Parts: sequence; structure tokens; C-alpha cells
Amino acid sequence: MNISRNEQRALHVLALGGRILHERGDSARITSVTCVTREGMILAGFDLAVFSRLRRKRLIESRSGSPYRISKRGRLSVRAQLDNQGA
Repeated sequence: MNISRNEQRALHVLALGGRILHERGDSARITSVTCVTREGMILAGFDLAVFSRLRRKRLIESRSGSPYRISKRGRLSVRAQLDNQGA
């Protein structure tokens, strides 16, 4: 599966315990998203387009309105990086 660099970065953050906070407008549509790391830092370069691609590929999921997290399919798709070991 082709995963862009920004999508890969977001998946690494999510695999290490991060989450995607989303806000909805008046309708059920998501209007803004923020990718937050485990330490509380905000991931730069993450926007609604990257979020939509991750969701369309089913690499992230939300259950019962909670923040979006990485799915099992996302964990299998993320490439291992030596500098992203979470220690």
C-alpha cells in the first residue's frame, strides 16, 4: 500500500500512543483535526486531507466518538524506523 510521508509520520505518532482530536461543525462533518503525540506535542503537517486519506484507507479508527487511534490494519502498514522506538 502506498503511504505518503505525512501519512507515515502520523501513523508513527499514533503507533507510539498518540491520538487525533477532531471537531465537528453544525452538521456531522468533521471540520478540524489535530494530531497529538503521547507527550502532548502537536504534529506539524497534519491536516484534514491527510486525515481523510488515513480514514479512507482504514488505517485509523474511532470508537464511540472517542479520539481517532491507529487501527490494526494501520499497525501492520506502518514501516519500522530505528529512530521511532518510543523510548
